[in-house]
Amino acid sequence: MTVITRFFNAMQLPAGWWKKLVLFGLAGFFINVGVDHFVNPDFYLNIMPPSFPLHAEAVYISGFFEIVGGICVLIPRLRKIAGWGLVALLVAVYPANIYMAINPQAFPDIPLALLYVRLAFQFLFFYWAYSVTKPAYNPVLQAS
Repeated sequence: MTVITRFFNAMQLPAGWWKKLVLFGLAGFFINVGVDHFVNPDFYLNIMPPSFPLHAEAVYISGFFEIVGGICVLIPRLRKIAGWGLVALLVAVYPANIYMAINPQAFPDIPLALLYVRLAFQFLFFYWAYSVTKPAYNPVLQAS
């Protein structure tokens, strides 16, 4: 058995190429966006509602948890809890998306329609993260 085969067996990937794509896509998406919080913090600072406290801290904390969640959905024993954590994170950051949509003058470089489409897309992201909490993505873990 090759090292690569053992690695993929240990990952306990779901059956079917579509579910694998969903899983790896979710991981890649959140890791990428999480890293972007550290590379491009000004964007995330600008979209935070002014009434929220600790702007910089919230940007870095949310970025950290996006990276951790993206990594943990690839770890079989952590996949389900990571999926729920990403759902919670998406709910927590949704006010920033609402703020952008109701204050389009603060974001003149982003078309108004895109600000509203972004609100709708968040529900797809909620479902995407939720999907990895389902049994099809979480095979029963065997005792070693």
